Amino acid sequence: MNLTDAQLDRYARHIVLREIGGAGQKKLLDAHVALIGAGGIGSPALQYLAAAGVGTLTVIDDDAVALSNLQRQTLYRTSEIGMPKAEAASLFAEALNPEVAIMPVIERIDARNAERLLGNADVILDGCDTFETRLIVADAATRLRIPLVSAAVAQFEGQIAVYRGWESGEACYRCFVGSEPGLPEQSCAEQGVLGAMAGVVGSLAALEVIRAVAGFGASRSGQLLRIDALDMRFRSARIAKDPACPACGR
Repeated sequence: MNLTDAQLDRYARHIVLREIGGAGQKKLLDAHVALIGAGGIGSPALQYLAAAGVGTLTVIDDDAVALSNLQRQTLYRTSEIGMPKAEAASLFAEALNPEVAIMPVIERIDARNAERLLGNADVILDGCDTFETRLIVADAATRLRIPLVSAAVAQFEGQIAVYRGWESGEACYRCFVGSEPGLPEQSCAEQGVLGAMAGVVGSLAALEVIRAVAGFGASRSGQLLRIDALDMRFRSARIAKDPACPACGR
């Protein structure tokens, strides 16, 4: 698989897994993942993706580190308050794994730049905090035919799903949520969030990205996983494709 001795040592625990092996690790090393949001979900996701050896990571976030972030955004230190999150996250990932190419983008993703920022990715991980941005990212992923891992967390709950809406019978994010949010959006500051819950969801999001790249296990495309930390329950449901969906329907 043309892995160096250092890589064989660093990724040994992946390589001994029959479902990943050297071939799967090489796929990770060659992969490009775009991460939208370096916050509560993006923090653990970026740590595990960098540690796994994902070759190129684009980190898109226009926000700066704040004191209130540190309760759940484990990439950052108190001394980095005020620093752009994409920049601070990149420094962390580079220190963790110098082999990984980190591309910080201190820019808010919108309908005008989404395809430019995401077009070279093999997988997109969306952990952003606004419904409007999620729809923009999801529609771009469908147009570009790039698998989308979408993750969200609020209070004591989290959810995660993988979307491949351009494929026959597969739903996209818009099939799931429609064009309007069911309730007015609230920020973490307004409704609160359990810090460790963000860690759980972000880690699962990284796992889905690794599964999508390395190609092991059964596909969970179109399956919504809901997590309730109050009752410690995990529930899964199939998302139906909407034939009239403006993003992926006929």
